[in-house]
Amino acid sequence: MNTALAASITAEEGIPAVIEGEPLKGRHVLIVVENLPLPFDRRVWQEARTLKAAGAHVSIICPTGKSYESRFEVIEGIDIHRHTLPLEPKGAIGFLAEYGAALFCETLLAWRIHRKRRIDVIQGCNPPDLIFLVAWPFKLLGVRYIFDHHDINPELYEAKFNKRGFFWWLMVLFEKLTFKAADVSIATNHSYRKIAIERGGMAPDRVHVVRSGPDMSKLKRVAPVESWKNGRAHMVGYVGVMGEQEGINLLIDAVEHVVRQMKREDIQFVLVGGGPALAELKQLTAARSLADFLTFTGRAPDQDLFEVLSTMDLGVNPDRVNAMNDKSTMNKIMEYMSLGKSMVQFDVTEGRYSAQEASLYAEANNPVDLAEKIVALVDDPAAREKMGAYGRERVVSELNWQHQINPLLDAYMQALAK
Repeated sequence: MNTALAASITAEEGIPAVIEGEPLKGRHVLIVVENLPLPFDRRVWQEARTLKAAGAHVSIICPTGKSYESRFEVIEGIDIHRHTLPLEPKGAIGFLAEYGAALFCETLLAWRIHRKRRIDVIQGCNPPDLIFLVAWPFKLLGVRYIFDHHDINPELYEAKFNKRGFFWWLMVLFEKLTFKAADVSIATNHSYRKIAIERGGMAPDRVHVVRSGPDMSKLKRVAPVESWKNGRAHMVGYVGVMGEQEGINLLIDAVEHVVRQMKREDIQFVLVGGGPALAELKQLTAARSLADFLTFTGRAPDQDLFEVLSTMDLGVNPDRVNAMNDKSTMNKIMEYMSLGKSMVQFDVTEGRYSAQEASLYAEANNPVDLAEKIVALVDDPAAREKMGAYGRERVVSELNWQHQINPLLDAYMQALAK
């Protein structure tokens, strides 16, 4: 059997039910997530399933959310404890209110879980960089703390509010305290690893890169559904959060250029995902008379997500170029590549590292160049096929979740050996 085919079969087998030797057998791991419910957060759910396969008893604390309202349930042998949060926060004060409420609920639930079964490791998944406050009292009892670094919060704050100031300095302080509290840190890429070492003061050997690789046993192509194209010949897809820093307004600018200046009315744009800016983006689209060319699904079930990914000709990643997005690995890129789809994005460090030859790269924050590269790729099916095949093979051979299992378990074994 050739190596590429063997890699493909292995990748599509997904996370094993039992990892040989069960290195975490008898251990109790508590994962704390503030910003997304489980199992909706794909990265954390893959981590939890991996730890369970390694023999650990896994408990999770997370917020409730759409379709995830139950306060407690067991899924695939993993205990999920959920709590409510205030309504969608607005401004810095709103975020502090949300974080304060979350910390209160997380602390109560953590002690309740600990009383039933002693916790060995707490894994805190940011944002925010405040979960160390939940973990610190437990560290006095010998519990280890692993920081799972999902977002760089000082840069995230600056991207959201376009300023620094008092709250930005608080983000810097919380980040330092988080790394100080952590026995081990998990970084989603090498840019984040560098921050953990240089800004966080972590010893290099205690920072493990565990990428947000897709579980290819769960992410599958389905039959294309032509109705998503709204009667048009071509379709461009977007999958992700509808927030201020995701650059969806730049994508709307690009669509306007495609329709008005390039005179192309044969391309439908379908955007899958929810978020705080969704209503505003819909209003902007309507105000520009582009609603017929842009479909917003909101947060959609997996079947809709897979249909869009399978039907689209190519994907787009309009994340604006800033310090946050330059250093972050976006899940949408991995999802496009997993299904063999080429893409267009602005040129950012980690986006280029992930996609490499599977993507075209537009000038920073330039919607006209984004539009022109989208149309060029739409009109070149041979290039799309070649780029999509490259991206798919890159995920299979290097980036899918099976390649992250050993680094994740290495981080846990190091934390427990301290």
